[in-house]
Amino acid sequence: MSQAIPAETLLKRSDAPRRIAIRKHGAIVRITHWVNVFAFVFLLMSGLQIFNAHPALYWGQQSHFAHPFLSMTASDTDPPRGITSIAGHAFDTTGWLGLSKVNGQPQERGFPSFVTWPGEQDLATGRSWHFFFAWLLVINGFIYVVSGLLSRHFARDLWPSLADIRNIPHSVVEHMRLHFPHHRDYNVLQKLAYLSAGLVALPLMVLTGLTMSPGIDAAFPWLLELFGGRQSARSIHFITAMALVLFVIVHIVMVLLSGVFNNLRSMITGRYVIDEEASDAAE
Repeated sequence: MSQAIPAETLLKRSDAPRRIAIRKHGAIVRITHWVNVFAFVFLLMSGLQIFNAHPALYWGQQSHFAHPFLSMTASDTDPPRGITSIAGHAFDTTGWLGLSKVNGQPQERGFPSFVTWPGEQDLATGRSWHFFFAWLLVINGFIYVVSGLLSRHFARDLWPSLADIRNIPHSVVEHMRLHFPHHRDYNVLQKLAYLSAGLVALPLMVLTGLTMSPGIDAAFPWLLELFGGRQSARSIHFITAMALVLFVIVHIVMVLLSGVFNNLRSMITGRYVIDEEASDAAE
C-alpha cells in the first residue's frame, strides 16, 4: 500500500515550474531568418552607400535642391562641421553624419565609411551589391511566405487572436517590468511587431525600391502615382529602412533581455526551453 505524500511536498512540487524543451521553429523559418539577417545587413550598408551619392530627401517627383526635408552636408566654416537638417532644423553631427574622417582626413559624406558597403565612395559598386541582395531578400521572402501558408505558420503562430488583443495592456506592462516568461507561443507584441515588419515594412521597401527604377515605372506607371513621385518613393524607402533598423535594434535588445542562449538555440536548432506552468497559465 503506497504512503500518502505530505501536503507540503505536493504544494512545493506544484509551485515549482517544470522546464521542458519544445520544437518552436521549423527548418524553413530558421533558414529564412538567417538569410534575412545576412541580406539585410548588406542591403542596409549598400543602401547607405547609394544614399551618400546625394544625401538629401525630397517629396514629390522632382528634387528641389534648395528645400530638402532632410539633408546631410558639411558647413563651409573653418573647421568644417557636419550638419544634418530635418524639416528646416539643423543639428551638428560632425564625425557621424555630413562630415566624417576618411583615411584620417575630414570628408563631406552623408554616412561614415564604416557603415557603408563598400567603405569608399563607389555608387556603381554599391548599386550592384544592393540589387543582388534585394533579389536575395525577395526570393527568400517568397519561400518563407509560401512555406508559412502551406504549414499554417501565419494563422497558427503569428495572427493575433481576440484574447491576444485584449492582453496588449498586460503584455506592455510585463515588458516594462522586464518580465519575459518563456511560453510556447509568441506574445501579442511579438506577433504585431513581426506582422508589421513582414506584411507592411518589407513589402513597402520592395515597392518603393521598384518605383525608383525608370524601367519599372515605364511598365507600371501606377507605382509613381501610388507613392506620389520618384522622390517621394525614395524618401519612403529611406524612412522604412530606418524603421526596420529600429525594429532590429529592439529585437536584439529583447533577445538579450529574455535569454540569449535560449533564443539563439531556438533559431539554430529549433529547440526552445519553456516554463510549462507559465505556458499553461497563459493558455
